[in-house]
Amino acid sequence: MQPLWALGLMSGTSLDGIDAAMVETDGEQIFSFGESRFRPYQEDERTVLRRALGAMPGAPGLTEVAALVEVCHSVAAEGFAADIVGFHGQTLSHDPAAFHTFQIGDGGTLSDAIACPVVWDFRVADVLSGGEGAPLVPVFHFAAAKYAGLSGSVAILNIGGVANVTWLDTNALSADAAGALLAFDTGPGNALINDFTQTRCGRSFDDGGTLAGCGTPDSALVSRLLEHSYFERPPAKSLDRDDFAFVLEHLSAASDADGAATLTALTAASIAASVRHMPCPPDRWLICGGGRHNATLMQMISQHTNAAVDPVEVIGLDGDMLEAQAFGYLAVRVLRNLPTSLPSTTGARLPVCGGRVSGLTAD
Repeated sequence: MQPLWALGLMSGTSLDGIDAAMVETDGEQIFSFGESRFRPYQEDERTVLRRALGAMPGAPGLTEVAALVEVCHSVAAEGFAADIVGFHGQTLSHDPAAFHTFQIGDGGTLSDAIACPVVWDFRVADVLSGGEGAPLVPVFHFAAAKYAGLSGSVAILNIGGVANVTWLDTNALSADAAGALLAFDTGPGNALINDFTQTRCGRSFDDGGTLAGCGTPDSALVSRLLEHSYFERPPAKSLDRDDFAFVLEHLSAASDADGAATLTALTAASIAASVRHMPCPPDRWLICGGGRHNATLMQMISQHTNAAVDPVEVIGLDGDMLEAQAFGYLAVRVLRNLPTSLPSTTGARLPVCGGRVSGLTAD
């Protein structure tokens, strides 16, 4: 198959907005990266999405939510000359133990709006095959590591609303080789911090980690929270955005700064604790996602892991757009009927090629 220019569209559980990014790929090798754009959600749009979090298909009011997601994504896709689009949709609920995951947004509607074929609904097939449905980016991380010429064992950590890690052996010949990949959600990412600062300060996030940097973490609380059964559970495992929302109840008496510091410390400590599940400690940590802009969080991760911790920009990748690029890459894999997830990345019984295709002539 000749390489295609794929546009990936990603909106994560932090609800900050939509990343749109181009990647040239044949679904195995990455040849180059192209233009990208961030389309932020406006506050009224974010309010609509927040109200829908936790909803199941068929719940009242979802027609408005779907239309919002589809219109915003069509705007984000304007001006890109793509052969195919990978559309993640907006996650509203995720419970793989009940064989359920729900990303709202119809790929057929989006395909009609942008006049381009769309691959969408990536996660359901994996969940129905016994997998966690997340994370789905590890096979892309492997290709990106090869593109960047990395060596040794590497952990690529995405800090969005939830934090997820891909441990990879860059010496492996392919992503599906034995021992090449291991991936799972490490624990809370930005979601708790964002929700706390929104409630306390009217800010949608802790810009640069400045609020947390002025506070003192409640180390005893963090230690107790790390005894939660999720952190002991071996991979594969994944989280819903609000699985740790109960933590906010423990901070009602904390100051704004101390509360933000405690939540930031929990994210960092749970990331460090994830090493116990890896084949070996990684030689380096490479960070992508919005969390890498939080200087306090980055410093805490370095302290807890006692390892080199850098944003992925040091190896020539774009940490803001990596997940969007991943769904463009996965879209091409779907066209080629290649696996988008593996037993080592989601716990599915067999490799799974997930995703529905809309807008191709054969539809």
